[in-house]
Amino acid sequence: MFKQILICLALAAVCLGVRAADTNIFVWHRTTDRVDADMHGMALWPLLEQIAQQAGWNVFVEPDTTRAASAKFKDLPSGEALKRLLGDLNFALVPQSNALPRLYVFRTLQKNATRPVPPPKPAPRYVPNELLVKIKPGADIDALAKSLGAKITGRNDKLGLYRLLFDKASATDTALGQLKNNSDVTEVDYNYIYDAPPPVQALPGASAAPLSLTLNPPGDSGRVIVGLIDTPVQSLGSALDKFILKQESVAGDSTMNSSDPMHGTAMAYTILTAIAQQSPGGTSVQILPVDVYGAGANATSWNVALGIQQAVDAGANVLNLSLAGPNDSPILANVLQQAVAAGIPVYAAAGNQPVATPMYPAADNGVISVTALQQPGLIAPYANYGIWIQLALPGASVVFFNGQAWSVQGTSVSTAYASGIFSGIRAGTSASWNQIVTAMQQKWAAPGH
Repeated sequence: MFKQILICLALAAVCLGVRAADTNIFVWHRTTDRVDADMHGMALWPLLEQIAQQAGWNVFVEPDTTRAASAKFKDLPSGEALKRLLGDLNFALVPQSNALPRLYVFRTLQKNATRPVPPPKPAPRYVPNELLVKIKPGADIDALAKSLGAKITGRNDKLGLYRLLFDKASATDTALGQLKNNSDVTEVDYNYIYDAPPPVQALPGASAAPLSLTLNPPGDSGRVIVGLIDTPVQSLGSALDKFILKQESVAGDSTMNSSDPMHGTAMAYTILTAIAQQSPGGTSVQILPVDVYGAGANATSWNVALGIQQAVDAGANVLNLSLAGPNDSPILANVLQQAVAAGIPVYAAAGNQPVATPMYPAADNGVISVTALQQPGLIAPYANYGIWIQLALPGASVVFFNGQAWSVQGTSVSTAYASGIFSGIRAGTSASWNQIVTAMQQKWAAPGH
């Protein structure tokens, strides 16, 4: 079941040559494939950008094509909506067997619609008035913060990583420019926000047998531990709790609802499901949950970076990041590259937009990006795609929790399957992690690779 996507675009009317009080509203209901619009002279290019983003299509337009769309309607089928919006322009929607549909908009011939229309990039979302700073060894962060008029609200001296708070946005932006030119600073950026993961859905009346898996005693060496960077993980019952190590948190305390599985719980169950498929006789793999959300609805690049380091310090040698955002944090990328350099495979979700625009941390160097399949060879309609994605695995999982079957969907599920498959194989073979990663990329390569 796909969640209805409602995205409203409001552009300043002065930019469009109409009254300042006017706005352009465009909403594409993906679940019903119907459209609402109320627009007054909206230019063709931003309109097509919104269609690409909201409908999840690849859009191509004939160069030098222009139009100002003025229309008002509600709940029209997509085909009728396109006729109203595009007027005398021609269009053709062409389904693709292993990719997103293509919409061609043209004046003359379809073959002349060659210019791709990328969806608009979302505006960066970050914690107001905060910067993350990584400094060189020996540099004095306290003196640096004082010189900028900032308060240090978080610190990790081992990483040389610090969280600075300023009193207003202008001071934050000024400090960002100064720190980028400071020879004691190796990295600086905003503290980006990662949205809350989608909720797990109950499956009333569905039958699901609890997962059966035997924990083989882990050895003193060669242990495989999956660092699950996510929300907290609840109890999965006495049989499966043996696979869950003591939970870590970098985001403070979190209140866990005992009746509904949290996202981290669903990912842990999915990882164990994938391991069971690889190791039906049992496994020594264990999961180390690291909570980077706490009691809040969102995670931040600060918490994710600290969560990764916490997992590595506690012995994790596989990392699962079932989260994604549009902003490339150099602070987070640096922590990830250290983990990869230490021989730790990192699996990260490609995102559920669906767009070809790289999402992070999946698109960071060394990270193994994972998208979702609807069926073999076909990327799920909600999932991100593109040449930057390396793996594609099933995007749906059934979780048995608290005597009830639950459904979870998305590239986060695909990522959990990937890290689970890798871990299950790694614990039962002498093959190196690089050999397993290569084999997985051959077997589960993303369509188009």
